[in-house]
Amino acid sequence: MIMVGMSVKIAIPEPTSLDHAYNSRALPQYIQALRSAGATPLPIPLTEPPETVAKLLAGTNGVLLPGSRYDVDPQVYGGSRIVECNDPDPARAAVDELLLQDAFNLRKPVLAICYGIQSLNAWRSGSLVQDLPAAGLTTVNHAPGRHIEEAHPVRVAPDSRLERLVPPNGLPVLVNSSHHQALKDAGDNLRVTATSPVDGVIEAVELKAPDHFVVGVQWHPERTYTSSAFSRAIFAAFVYEAESWHPLPAHDPLVRA
Repeated sequence: MIMVGMSVKIAIPEPTSLDHAYNSRALPQYIQALRSAGATPLPIPLTEPPETVAKLLAGTNGVLLPGSRYDVDPQVYGGSRIVECNDPDPARAAVDELLLQDAFNLRKPVLAICYGIQSLNAWRSGSLVQDLPAAGLTTVNHAPGRHIEEAHPVRVAPDSRLERLVPPNGLPVLVNSSHHQALKDAGDNLRVTATSPVDGVIEAVELKAPDHFVVGVQWHPERTYTSSAFSRAIFAAFVYEAESWHPLPAHDPLVRA
């Protein structure tokens, strides 16, 4: 495992602004995974004004977008909400946008998990499947429960960041699964790097930029950090990139709005 200093600070928004029981159950798993990988998590409250969030982000090296029990508002990607789509969480969406703007402007590493990959994809002008069963995607059970560690296999694309993280003799790659939505069309400059081989559901994307680590996965590696070498490798690579990150000069032409 790559070891880094605990001075690496990772911004992570609270999963929801509306369900404190979910936060209490879910957030500690992300925090423990980050700490085990050698980073210091910095939880971002969803109730703070943008200027306060900006001040918090000034001291961070990367962004982790966690899961949520709510859904991205379909209006974001030009869709009309169906009955199977869960309510949106406007406070979480607003903070995600601030974190993504900061990360892309300064090229900070990003790891997006479950709802996080959907939030990332919608922000990059991609679209979502609002409900897998409603779309006829029922061959694979993508929501068997959070306690199932190996729900289904994923096919990892060659020559991808994820492929380099698969441990020796780590095939087939089996992941947990706890979602009813998924990516439909990948967003701007995002490459699909893992799929569910049976039904074709998108399971991971990466930014097409070798100098900017942006990885989104539809499963939950934080839940299997202690039992899965692949999960540990994902967090280790993310934290390593965060340690290697340094602020770009204000005049640097690579900075994007």
